[in-house]
Amino acid sequence: MIETGSLEIAGEAFTTVSVALPKTNLLIITNETGYIMCAALDVDLLNEKLADRHVIAGRANGVRTIDQLLYAPLEKVTDAAKEGFGWEVGMSGKEALSKLTNCTA
Repeated sequence: MIETGSLEIAGEAFTTVSVALPKTNLLIITNETGYIMCAALDVDLLNEKLADRHVIAGRANGVRTIDQLLYAPLEKVTDAAKEGFGWEVGMSGKEALSKLTNCTA
């Protein structure tokens, strides 16, 4: 089953996507600038093979709900997220997303 929703962080609208898969869930919170995702996100691929795209993204591990994704520490972030928006490993998903407010992609 696929569920979508919305939430607001620091005045900015974000879309949530939850996909129930066999024995796991795919979780994403996104806006027009960047996104955070569960551990299914391959940050290394984005940094190495797709670096020219400058993808703003971060990954949290061990999350099962959108709420957990918001508050879990990010275990990996893309180079573009670090350089462009000050994302750091260990910051919460919500803290990272709040740095995307009032931005243009």
